[in-house]
Amino acid sequence: MPSTVEQLSPSRAKITVEVPFADLKPHLDKAYKEIAQQVQIPGFRPGHVPASIIDQRFGPGVALEQALNEALPDLYSSAVAEHELVPLTQPEIEVTKLEVGETVEFTAEMDVRPDFMIPAFDSVEVEVDAVESTEDELEEQVKILRERFATNTEVDRAAAEGDLVTFDLKATKDGELIEGGEAEGVTYRVGAGGMVEGMDEALTGMKAGETKTFTSTLVGGPAAGQEADIEVSVTKVQEQELPEVDDDFAQMVSEFDTAEEMYDDLRQNLVRMHRVDQANAARDKVLEAVIKQIDMELPANLLAAEVEARNSQVDQELAQAGMTLKQYLAESDENEETEEEFRATLAERAAESVKAQLVLDKIAEDHDVQIEQTDLTEHLFARARANRTSPEQEMQHMLEHDHTNDWMTEIRRSKALALVVGAAVVKDSEGNVVDLKGLQADGTLAAEAADADVDLDEVEADEVEADEVEADKVEAE
Repeated sequence: MPSTVEQLSPSRAKITVEVPFADLKPHLDKAYKEIAQQVQIPGFRPGHVPASIIDQRFGPGVALEQALNEALPDLYSSAVAEHELVPLTQPEIEVTKLEVGETVEFTAEMDVRPDFMIPAFDSVEVEVDAVESTEDELEEQVKILRERFATNTEVDRAAAEGDLVTFDLKATKDGELIEGGEAEGVTYRVGAGGMVEGMDEALTGMKAGETKTFTSTLVGGPAAGQEADIEVSVTKVQEQELPEVDDDFAQMVSEFDTAEEMYDDLRQNLVRMHRVDQANAARDKVLEAVIKQIDMELPANLLAAEVEARNSQVDQELAQAGMTLKQYLAESDENEETEEEFRATLAERAAESVKAQLVLDKIAEDHDVQIEQTDLTEHLFARARANRTSPEQEMQHMLEHDHTNDWMTEIRRSKALALVVGAAVVKDSEGNVVDLKGLQADGTLAAEAADADVDLDEVEADEVEADEVEADKVEAE
């Protein structure tokens, strides 16, 4: 089966395949047999209609077209393998010559992975922040635990900093209620921050049953950025009494008998968490350093599809949030000020992502990276930790949404990157070499991945819950 390849560009190729008509005979015979089973022609039993009658009734091209549709995929795959191409998009196939009884010729045009060289892994050197776990950070974790087990007592006095205040609010402009500007039963710790400017000052000194109005700029909702009159009506003031950090407290909130043991364990877990963060930063920087050394033309169709997918995802998320892109940019910390700048940055990130995928796929191919059952198990557990679900739920989600191939590809790329990171030179900001040879495919360190999630998991959940509560308050404003 003669075939030739024309390199239209570094990332685009066209294969021309010439097929002797005799090679199509098995497919043609099968096509006639299947058609004979499907049609009803007087005088012939189903499945026994001669090929000549089928051609006479339906035209000679019907069976030939079916035969070609069945034969071309395998012929195309053989030609791709022969010329050692790596297709990245579905081929655009066209039959260019059809001489019945003699020859069939077709072309297939597709995006292909361009040729490029991977730099030596040990030539890559990056710097990450040194691991630091301050006592202030440790005390913040303990504070969260203390607040979780605090005693809240309703008091008949004016609210002060640290008190929990429950109140109703209304946001109006020129006497008219602003859309989304009304909330009831909001609970807030005075001095915690995160509310509109002036809220702490307004609540301080107020007692249950009192109402106060102040002017501020809304920070969330459809009217974000607008100045409004905020009316707060306090319904309850609670004094929060935090438990002392002693051995009894340690036994109540942890598996340890003494406060010293609890502190030591929290401190070690903070270090572990920082090391995992350091490992993830190293992965990102190593990959960035590798792709910077590689110059390639990105496949146009593949890049366009990635850009479109990212734009569609942003548009969908904005629609679900009831926001426009302009509103999002005004409220977020994004560096881009205009929609055009944002879309341009999105396209740049898409290009970086496509390039990274091509590089990691080639590394995985060159080093024959294989996926084991344990890799999938670790991936499911990592997703479950990140999404606060169970591995069984993640497995069900994978099967229901047909994510198997996508997740396998993700695992393979992660293992390829782990190879590079393990061989690269990674130093921290203090000049110390960071050993990441135990880096797993999901970005955690083999000896520490499990421990890092255990004791601080509940504390992290409390932080997330607290953040969600604060976010709800801000949105209510």
